[in-house]
Amino acid sequence: MTEWQRSIQSVVSEIDSNIKAQSDEALTLRNLAKSIGYSEYYVSRKFRSISGIQLRDYLRGRRLAFALKDVRDTKEGILEIALRYGFSSHEAFTRAFKEAYGVTPSEYRMNPIPVVLRTTIKPFDCYLLGIGGTGMAQNSENIKIYFVTIPAHKFLHIRNYESIGYFDFWQKQSAIPGQDCDTICGLLDSIKGKLDDEGGSEADAGSGQLMAFINEPEGRICSWGIPLAEAYGVRLLADYDGEIPPQMQMMDVPEGEYIVFEHGAFDFETENQTVEAEIEKAMKEFDYEKSGYELDTAQGRVFYFYHDCKRFWKYVRPVKRVK
Repeated sequence: MTEWQRSIQSVVSEIDSNIKAQSDEALTLRNLAKSIGYSEYYVSRKFRSISGIQLRDYLRGRRLAFALKDVRDTKEGILEIALRYGFSSHEAFTRAFKEAYGVTPSEYRMNPIPVVLRTTIKPFDCYLLGIGGTGMAQNSENIKIYFVTIPAHKFLHIRNYESIGYFDFWQKQSAIPGQDCDTICGLLDSIKGKLDDEGGSEADAGSGQLMAFINEPEGRICSWGIPLAEAYGVRLLADYDGEIPPQMQMMDVPEGEYIVFEHGAFDFETENQTVEAEIEKAMKEFDYEKSGYELDTAQGRVFYFYHDCKRFWKYVRPVKRVK
């Protein structure tokens, strides 16, 4: 099954690349199947089996997600955008857009409220499959450690007081109406102006989204002995005044000092567990006393966690100077 998950992930990547390149011919089932060397019937059946969605429905949803961002961020005509993403007419595009998002393209352009986009599916995931390197800790030479001052900003998110880890978090959230991974990621993906989109593109599903840990008395006690609530969301400018989805909450995060433990780009499939062990080791062994800082465990302080194998893996932990 793992080999098929790799194959379907390849198809998923191919779809987004061809949408960006406006290569309609390459987006046919025939060509997508040919790209991984299997029959159209088998690829279609396996795609639905692994992803839970028909390939044609997934493709339509991704086209609409890209189109929505062009409606939001450009002044191009609606018909021009419709034709770019494979819709035969203004009417066909408007009908599909309203069916997906509840508003017409013109209405959305005037008032770009958060909507649930069809985000990129990830059938091949090292965490879920239990692969990704040996897990053996290396020395900390590959970890950059530095201090930064992060300006005041907002954090739009959902949080869980009982979960332990990424998959447990989403498993628990999926039991809450409107807080499953697809819905939350889709809503966050539609919001413009995310501070952590640097190095990526807002056309890439998931860009600007991150896990966080918030010091909350009701949270689960972590390995550091601090009560933390796990959270997932996006950082926004301090003066952001857009609409807040009803199942999320907005938090004002004041300017503060942080320590960053950062590993550069790595191979997700073969190095994930190894890098995780390496960065955990660096955090555990860091000499705070010598640095003149200590972790700031005041209520409401936020620990950010970035996991983007194409750019970096890093923990951003709040600190304060030792008096």
